[in-house]
Amino acid sequence: HSSGHRVYQDKRSWGHRMRNLDKNWEPLLPKLIEAYLKFREDGDAAAPPDADEMEAEETISILDLYTLDTATTFAIRKGQRKAEALMAAGYICNAPLFPSLAISVKTLELFRTIRLFKASFSTEAFTKLLCHHYFIPYRRQYRNAIADAFDIYLLILQNVEKLVMKELGRDSADWRAINGCPACACELDDEEPPTHTRIVCMDGNNSLKRLAPSERRQAGDTRTFDSDYILPRDWVNQFANEVKGRQVLNKPAVPIADSDGEASDDETPAGAEGDPTDGVSSGTTPCATNWKAASADDTKRMWGMFDETGIFACACRHGIILWIVDMVRSGELAKYGLAVIAKLLRTIRGKMLVGYDIGCAFEETVKNSSLGPEFIASASRFCVNAFHGYSHSYTCQVQHHPNAIPGIGIEDLETMERIFSGSNELAPVTRYASPYRRHALIDMYFRQWDHEKYSNIASMLYGNYRQALEIIEKEPVLNASLAELQISTADLKRFYAEEQQYFVTLRDEDPANIHAIAYVEALQRFQKAHEVGRRFAKSGPRAPAPGAAREVEVQFLAPVTGPTHYETDRSATARLETRLRQLRDRVDRLESDVCAIEANLAIERRWQPDDFLYKETVKYMVSRRYQRALGKLQRLVIQRLFELHKLNIAKTGYKVRTYLAKSLQRRCKAIRNAVAEYNAAAVALDPPRPEIDWSEVSHYSFVEEFALLQDTRNDIREKQWSHPQVREYMRLRRRIEHAHEEILNANRELRRLHTWIRDEELLFQRELRRLREEKNILYPAILDYCRRRRAANARNMAYIQATHDLPGFSGNRTPGRRVGAMPASETAPSTENASHEEPVPPDASDVADLALDEDADGEVTSIIHYLADLTT
Repeated sequence: HSSGHRVYQDKRSWGHRMRNLDKNWEPLLPKLIEAYLKFREDGDAAAPPDADEMEAEETISILDLYTLDTATTFAIRKGQRKAEALMAAGYICNAPLFPSLAISVKTLELFRTIRLFKASFSTEAFTKLLCHHYFIPYRRQYRNAIADAFDIYLLILQNVEKLVMKELGRDSADWRAINGCPACACELDDEEPPTHTRIVCMDGNNSLKRLAPSERRQAGDTRTFDSDYILPRDWVNQFANEVKGRQVLNKPAVPIADSDGEASDDETPAGAEGDPTDGVSSGTTPCATNWKAASADDTKRMWGMFDETGIFACACRHGIILWIVDMVRSGELAKYGLAVIAKLLRTIRGKMLVGYDIGCAFEETVKNSSLGPEFIASASRFCVNAFHGYSHSYTCQVQHHPNAIPGIGIEDLETMERIFSGSNELAPVTRYASPYRRHALIDMYFRQWDHEKYSNIASMLYGNYRQALEIIEKEPVLNASLAELQISTADLKRFYAEEQQYFVTLRDEDPANIHAIAYVEALQRFQKAHEVGRRFAKSGPRAPAPGAAREVEVQFLAPVTGPTHYETDRSATARLETRLRQLRDRVDRLESDVCAIEANLAIERRWQPDDFLYKETVKYMVSRRYQRALGKLQRLVIQRLFELHKLNIAKTGYKVRTYLAKSLQRRCKAIRNAVAEYNAAAVALDPPRPEIDWSEVSHYSFVEEFALLQDTRNDIREKQWSHPQVREYMRLRRRIEHAHEEILNANRELRRLHTWIRDEELLFQRELRRLREEKNILYPAILDYCRRRRAANARNMAYIQATHDLPGFSGNRTPGRRVGAMPASETAPSTENASHEEPVPPDASDVADLALDEDADGEVTSIIHYLADLTT
C-alpha cells in the first residue's frame, strides 16, 4: 500500500489463534505491566539504552492516530522480548512472540475513552476510522490486531488498578461493593441510625445477550475475565434448586431444545431451577401470575439461540452498581435473585430494603429458601418499585409499594430501569462477542458508570432535598383543609390502617358464586332458545279455530301469479324444516346442560325467574359484569402507561413523548370503548355507580382508584377514607411524611459524603507524599487516580455547599468521624502496614493540616477551592 503498511494474512482459525495468544501472553504480563508503568513515568522523554545494554534495533509497522506514522524503530535491551521493548516504547503489538504490527498506547487509550462514553462504538468502526486517516482501504487484519492489542491493554490497566488500590489500602475482598457509595457505607459515630442500613434495587435485563456458538464449532476464546462486578456462575448455581416445589407439582419440565430441535442432555430443563416467584402459592398473589404471563413468550424464543440471555444486576439507591449476574440460557430465574441476596447478607449485612419488580412474591421465595433464617434475622424486607408497583393489585400496593413503607423518603426505587436504559447501548457490541470480551466490555462500562454516579451523589441529594422542601411547603395548606373537615393527623393514621386492613382481608370471588352464575346463565340460554323455537313454530299460517274471535288476524301468503316454481318452494320449505330441527336440537342440548349442572349442584327443583336465589344470582351477575369491565379498563390504562414508559426508555425525545401523551386521548379507541363498557355496567348496578369520563382515566393517579371501585358493597361508601377528597388528603399527608423522611436521609448522607471526601483527601495527601519520596513507579498511576477522584469530590462538595445554602437546610454542616476510626491522638499505622490495611479516617482537627479554614461556615468553600486548585 502507498501508506507503507505490509498486510499479513493469518490463516489460523480464530480459536487456535486465541488459545495461542492466551498461552504466550500470560508469562509476559508482569514485564508488560512494569514496562507500561515505566512508559507512563518517562513518557516520550525516555532515555535510549546505552550501547552495552542494547541488544538490537528493529523496525515494525505501526498504527498511530496521532502521528500517522507507518513504522517505528525500537531498541531491544538484553534479555528483553520484542513485546516488552515495544511496550517500553509506547506500543502494544498484535502477537507476543512474532509481532508484525503494533498499535500505539495513545491510540488504544483514545479507543478506550471513546468506548467509555459511547458504549456501542465497535472495534470495526475504530479500525475504519484509522484506515480513513491513513488513506487506505479497510482491512480486517487490522481489526483483529486492534482487538487483540486492546484486550492486552485492558488487562494491563486492570492489573495496574489493582496495584493502585493495594497501595491505597483498598484491595480487601468486596471493598468496592462495600465502600463504593460513601452515602450508604460511611457510617458516622454520632449520626441518627437510619430506618434501613441500605436501600438497594435489583432487576433483570435481557439486552446484553450473547449468541451461543454452533454445536459443530469449538469455543475459541476460553479465557476468563476477572471482575469484582460479576458474580461467578458457581456461586449462582448453588442456589439453582433452592425452591422448586411449584414447578414439580404443577407443570412438567420441558427440556431446552438445541439447534437441531432435540433436547440437550447437559442443559437444564426450563423451569427446573425455578422462576423468581418460586415458593409462592399460585393463589396468594396475582402479581406473580401476571409477571410470568408477560415473560413466557420471550423465554421460549430466546433460550435456544443465546448462551447468556442478559444480566441480573443490583445497585444502591444512588445508582452505584453492587454486583452483576449472567442469566444463562433462561429467563429471570429465582437463583439469580437469591445469589444477589446471599451476597448482600454475607457481605454488607444489616437491615436492608430491597426494591424489585416482584418483590412482594420474591420475599416469600427468599424466606422459603436456605437464606430464609438469615434474611428474617436481619429484619430486611422487599418492596415493589414505585412505577411498576401500579401494575400490582392494590392489596399488594398497600403493603409493598414505596408509598406505604416508612423510612424510604421519596425514593422511587426505579434505579435499575435508569441503569438499563444506559447499558442498552452496549448490546450491539456484546451480541457476537466472546464470553471474555463481553465481560470485559460490561466491566469497563459499569466502572465508568459508577465513576459518573459517584460524581453526582451530592447532585442527586441536592435535587431530592429541594423536592422534599417543596412538598413540605404544602403542609400548612393541608392542615387548614383537614381542620375544615374536622380530621386530625391521628385520624389519617387510622384511615391508613383501616385501608390496609380492608384490602388485605378483601376476598376474591367465591367459587360457589361461579357455579351459581353458570347455572343461571345455562337456564337463561335454555329459556331463550326454547322461546325462540316456540315463536318460530307458531310463525307459520294457521287456520282460525272454530269460534275464534273475529279480531284474530290470520296471515296468509300473498298469491303468486304466473308460473309456479316447485323446486324453489321445496327448497324454502326444506330450509325452514332444517332451521326448526336445529332449534329443537339446541333446546335439547341446552336442557341437557342444565340437567347436568343441576345434578352436580344437587338442585332438586329447577330455579324460576321469580325465585329468591335466581334474583340474587342475576344481581350478582350484573355486579360481576361491572367488575370485568373495570378490570378490562384498568388493564388497558396500565398497558398504555407502560408503553409510554418503554418509549421513554428507548430515549424518545421529550417533544415526541409529550405529543404521544397528548395524542393518547385521540388515538386510544380501545380505552374509549372500555370506558363506554364500564359506564354501561356501572349504570346497571343497584344502586348505580357514577360514570367516568376520559379526563379521569387519563390521569395517572386514577390507577389507584380501581381497587376502590371494585367493591360494589354499600359498606365501602360509608367509610370516610373512601371519599375522594379524604383520599387525596391521605396521599398528600403521606407524601409530606416521606418528604420529612427524605430530609433526614439526605442530611445523614450528605454528612457521610462530606466526611468521606475529607478523609479521602487526607489519604491522598499522605500516600502521594510517601510515593513521591520513595520514587515509586506507581506514582503517576496513583496521581492520575487521585486527580479524577478529586475532580469528582470537588463537584460533590459544590453541591454539598449548595445544599447547605438552601433556606430550609436542617443538617450538620461539619464532617463527622467514621464508625471505628482511630482518634487523631493515637499513633497512626506504620508505612509497612499502610498498603495492607484499610486507611483509618483521621480526626476532623487534621483538616487544619490541609490549610483549610476550621470555621464551620467557611470549611466547605475552602475545600472546594482547595480541591479545585489541586485538580488544576
